[in-house]
Amino acid sequence: MEHVRCLIIGSGPAGYTAGIYAGRAGLKPLLFEGMQIGGQLTTTTEVENFPGYPQGVSGFQLMEDLRNQAQRFDCECRSGTITAADLSQRPYVLTVDDETKISCDSLIIATGATAKYLGLADEQKYAGMGVSACATCDGFFYRQKTVAVVGGGDSACEEALYLSTLASKVYVVVRKNYLRASKIMQERTLNNPKISVLFEHEVVGLYGDNGVEGAHMLKKREQAGESRFDLPIDGLFLAIGHKPHSDIFAPYLKVDKTGYIITEPNTPKTSLPGVFAAGDVADSVYRQAVTAAASGCKAAIEAERYLNEL
Repeated sequence: MEHVRCLIIGSGPAGYTAGIYAGRAGLKPLLFEGMQIGGQLTTTTEVENFPGYPQGVSGFQLMEDLRNQAQRFDCECRSGTITAADLSQRPYVLTVDDETKISCDSLIIATGATAKYLGLADEQKYAGMGVSACATCDGFFYRQKTVAVVGGGDSACEEALYLSTLASKVYVVVRKNYLRASKIMQERTLNNPKISVLFEHEVVGLYGDNGVEGAHMLKKREQAGESRFDLPIDGLFLAIGHKPHSDIFAPYLKVDKTGYIITEPNTPKTSLPGVFAAGDVADSVYRQAVTAAASGCKAAIEAERYLNEL
């Protein structure tokens, strides 16, 4: 069985940054890139808020730059997905693509989280062309435009309030007849003159020739007064939650009810020695490329300290 000192799982900003720092520390890290090389960011057309790119950069190019930088410092990047984990004893053993086993002294989990989608074919059709799951990332492109946010919880209200500072009109589409958000978030949302909450509404499709031009709406599904209509919008933001990629680690690590890996406050340390979590798999709040990169740096520094004490 192959053995490495430092194994990194995930190829987003957190994973590659961990690779840069672990490589420079002489740990000769091995990084498995997973199914989506470069992570979620490769599906983003333009990234304007990552420091060092004053003209903006495509998500693909940003991840390619980070990957090249990690490889420059002897981080070996391999294709392959970690499909099973045995963290019951050290060294920790991981399974690649249901076949090969590999052991490690330290493990950095940077597997990310995926936004939950409605399951409409149109979401894929208009991905990067009017459909987004991150207002902080993409709201800037909708200045003085009309947008809709799907969801009824705190994150949906937060997204709507943020977008209201940029867009000319914001609809919040809520399936139920009430908001699940905390009372203060409800009040802020309902009292904002730019925001209209559409209770008992669903987005059932999207339309537009060159990007999203509107949403097909269903009101009061299977109730008296059920109706369908089209709502002209320029962008659709999904705020119905995220799914962290932590399932195979959950039997061994502390995770919250959603599946986010719980780390010691202000550190990437998990409940197991030598196992660190970085990026969106451990971050339900910020979910930004730059914060993910920073946590990857922290994880590599902690891994180096841990290995030096063995």
